Amino acid sequence: MKILLVDDEAALTEPLSRLLTREGYTIDVATDGRTGYTLASGGNYDLLILDWMLPQLTGLQICQHLRDRGDLTPVLFLTAKDTLDDRVIGLDAGADDYLIKPFELRELLARVRALLRRVPTTDPTPTPAKLQVDDLELDLDNQLAYVRGRSIELSEKETQLLGYLMQNSGQVMTHSQIQAHLWGENTAPSSNVLAALVRLLRRKIEVEGSPELIQTVYGKGYRIGLRL
Repeated sequence: MKILLVDDEAALTEPLSRLLTREGYTIDVATDGRTGYTLASGGNYDLLILDWMLPQLTGLQICQHLRDRGDLTPVLFLTAKDTLDDRVIGLDAGADDYLIKPFELRELLARVRALLRRVPTTDPTPTPAKLQVDDLELDLDNQLAYVRGRSIELSEKETQLLGYLMQNSGQVMTHSQIQAHLWGENTAPSSNVLAALVRLLRRKIEVEGSPELIQTVYGKGYRIGLRL
């Protein structure tokens, strides 16, 4: 597996690149955003580890530029930004996971493994390309939602989350079930990443003044359908 690490802190990149190399990964390192973006654009990486704050181009800008050109390489942000709004901004840019500085190296390794994991499906029933619950339609292949005829572009993670809830319409899906579906069973995302993803999805698909589409079941998880 080939990983690109973009961070301008030598005190972090040197031990981290040594650790990842010892774990069997091929590591390239960039210390500024423009070099990082150039490498990411042509390097055929399996994972990008991006610091949020970088000279020349920020990690956020790198992620946005890659997503705009259709590059879906998983992105793990390393950042000191830990507010819910910051996480929403990062997810909206296309990030897959966060790790808040300072962090334990073993946690980073776990998140790297989770993002690189490719679990083949054993479900003999294919997921339909389009789903519908009430006034909400979802085109999984094109990552588009439709609400009362309005077209809404979604990120890959937003599509996965919405599709999972719609496939289980009317049922309460627990936090752990959703996390396992989106990120794998053995590694949960950073604190409140799921809440930030739900908040971002609601902003996109819900219409002000109408009943909420994604309902919070406090202490358990989320449900779609069965509007109250």
